[in-house]
Amino acid sequence: MSNSQKEEKLKNPSLPLAVYREIAAHLRQLDGVEVDIIPQSSQTFSYFQSQAEGLILHYSPDLTPEEQQRCQEILNYYEQRHGQWERED
Repeated sequence: MSNSQKEEKLKNPSLPLAVYREIAAHLRQLDGVEVDIIPQSSQTFSYFQSQAEGLILHYSPDLTPEEQQRCQEILNYYEQRHGQWERED
C-alpha cells in the first residue's frame, strides 16, 4: 500500500465466507478500490464462526466521489441485511 492510499478494516462476525467473497467481488468492480479478505485467526474451528475475519479495503487517492458513493452503497446494502460493520482504521 502506498502512503497516499487509505486503508479501512471491516468486520462482521456473523458473515459467512461466501458473503465476504461476494462483497469483495462487488467492491473490486470499482476503479480505485482493492479488497483483501482477512483469514480467520482462531485456532479452533466452529460452525458458528465465520471462516473469514473481515475485509481490508484499500482506496486509491484518485477514487472519484461517485466511486466513493457507490462503495458506501454496497457496504450499506450488506450492512442492512447482515448487521452493522465493525470498523477499524
